[in-house]
Amino acid sequence: MTSERKIKANRANARASTGLQTAHGRARVARNAFRHGLSLPASSNPALSEEAEALAREIAGADATAEIRELARRIAEAEIDLRRVRHARHHFLSGCLSDQYYESHANARMKLKFIGRLLQGKGPEISIETLEKFLTSTPQEPHELALILSQEAKRLLAMDRYERRALSRRKFAIRAFDAANQSGQRSE
Repeated sequence: MTSERKIKANRANARASTGLQTAHGRARVARNAFRHGLSLPASSNPALSEEAEALAREIAGADATAEIRELARRIAEAEIDLRRVRHARHHFLSGCLSDQYYESHANARMKLKFIGRLLQGKGPEISIETLEKFLTSTPQEPHELALILSQEAKRLLAMDRYERRALSRRKFAIRAFDAANQSGQRSE
């Protein structure tokens, strides 16, 4: 049996470990899911919902039953989500490639470490021009793309998961839509 002292200690520890304490920390954590908005379904955004409904009407046709319209709406929502993911990835990569000062995290840390050593007097004697050239150097053309892809792989993999999920949802929605259309044609 747990002692009263142990119960009090556990409760005190639980109160002390209830998450971030600062307003800045809580605000940052609150934004985690909204980095790109891809986790939200298209139906949660009124503009995207209207676009999905229009696409669903086009897929289902004018004389569709309520079941067919619902299945068409599932296809349309998955298609809209797929477009959103692909647009987000394109926007992300375009932004990285257009940043003329893009720097890998590892390279930026290395440069900061070097500056720290210079400030402590532990670095080599170099001219200001050489230091400026070293600090402002960035990868060019094919090396830049390779660097961006390797450094941003984690974010790109997250977008890839969203894309695969949307593709899977669309595939199953299309199968259900086709099956419902086939059974509807047989009953006529």
